[in-house]
Order: sequence, then structure tokens, then C-alpha cells
Amino acid sequence: MSNPRVWFITGASSGFGRYMTEHVMASGDIAVATLRKPEVLSEFAAKYSKDRLLVLQLDVSKKTDIENAFARAIEAFGRIDVVFNNAAYGLFTEVEGTPEDLARTMFEVNFWGAANVARAAVRTFREVNAPGKGGVLLQISSLGGLVAHPSVVYYGASKHALEGFSEGLAGEVDPAWNIRVCIVEPGGFRTEGVSNGILVPQHPAYINPELPSSKLRADIERHGGSWQGDAKKGVRVIYQVASGDKIPLRLPLGMDAVAGTREVGQRLVAAADESELFSADLLIDSTN
Repeated sequence: MSNPRVWFITGASSGFGRYMTEHVMASGDIAVATLRKPEVLSEFAAKYSKDRLLVLQLDVSKKTDIENAFARAIEAFGRIDVVFNNAAYGLFTEVEGTPEDLARTMFEVNFWGAANVARAAVRTFREVNAPGKGGVLLQISSLGGLVAHPSVVYYGASKHALEGFSEGLAGEVDPAWNIRVCIVEPGGFRTEGVSNGILVPQHPAYINPELPSSKLRADIERHGGSWQGDAKKGVRVIYQVASGDKIPLRLPLGMDAVAGTREVGQRLVAAADESELFSADLLIDSTN
């Protein structure tokens, strides 16, 4: 590849982050792979020189880690072309059974961590890269950021927050900066993310096996057995989209995500239609 792109990838230890790191390297690009425990990638990193793959320690819940990782990536390669903002984890149980401290800690990673990485990405695209070159910010959300699923409510709330943040960010950057924001919304893909999440003991009021919480637990015990998406194929699609000239604001990934997105759209249209009668005469009467 004559002009390899520099990818900054968070959450590179497993799942989409690991697979994207592998695909970026196989495609001839340059990867800055960040994760909390760099030793996890030691064997993989040994295959490449540091001018192709830079592995850095990064806990996205710590702003100083983010600043240091971006600084080291820029020092090594002089620019960053794509940020794959992926670090996150799941928290599985009912709302009533979720300890508040666990939910807040998850938000520090899934929302605040991702938000602070996005801020660093925008600043780098605008102030470090050549004027007008910009960059691509891939915000890895979830179908759960569009559709509220029982028993993963706090995880879904963190992704809903990321979606709102990302859409607002995309609308406020100056088009002259050439910064493209894409919210990636994967459906059910089989990754280590399911087993790496936190499964909280079930609240006793929800032990009925027919309730969503019990069904989710059974699914997790099968390591996401009902989730049929191939994550390696998924990252190839994300890479292809990020390499194109037209970067969509939203990228539902997988047919379940496509169907869920359509369902949400239909429900919103129906809600708007039903509410129109009540909203038609709510303006201030300027004649009084």
C-alpha cells in the first residue's frame, strides 16, 4: 500500500477491537492498538515492526491515559487517520438488581471514556493532520443504543448516551475540517465481549424462567449461542465503509440491526402521527 492509513484502535484485546487490529495489519495499514493490558497482544505484536504496529497501554476511563496514548501515536506516525472508538463492556442483570457503583463504573468506560477519546480524535484530526485532511471517527455503539433491551438496561443506556453524543458531535464540527463521524451499531455478533461482561446475580423477583432476564442468562451461559453474527466479517465491512468516500452517520451492522433500526423508525413515525393532534395548537398566541 503506497499510502497506508494510521488507525488508532481502543479495546484491542478482544472482540471487534482485536479483529479490527488484525484486519488493519493484514490490509497493509498501520495500527496503534490500545488496551488496558498490552501483554495480551505480545505474541501478535512480535510479528510486526513498530513502524507498522504500536501497542500502547490505555484505560479509557483515565483522561491522562488517553492524552498520553494520542501523544505517543502522533510522535510515532505524525498523524492519525481513523479512530476506532471501541472500548466498552457489558453489565447484565435487571435494573433492580444492578449495584449503582457497577453501573457508574461502566459508564466511565462506555460513555465518558468513549467521549474523551472522541474529543482527542477531533482535536487530532483538526490540529495535527494536514489542513483539510480530517479523519474518520468510528463510534462503536450497539443495536442496544437504538433499541432498549430488558436486562441490559444500563449497558443500553450507556450506548444511547454515546449515540446522542456522537450525533451532536457530527453536527457541530466545521465541514471544512473534513471530520467524518460514523456510529456503528452491531447487532448480535459472537465475540468474547459476552463472556467478558459482568453478570450480576439475579434479583429474586425475576427468577421466572419466562422473563427476559432469565432467558438472557441462559443465552450468556451458551456464550451468546443465539447470536450468529461473524465479527471478523463485521470488521471487514466497517473497514470497507471507512475506506469509502461517503461515510454514513449510522451503520447498522447485521440483519438484526437493520431490522431493529427499521422497527425503531416505524415506531417513531407512529408516535409522531399519534401526537400531532395534541401538538398542533401549542404555540404561544402572539395576539394576546
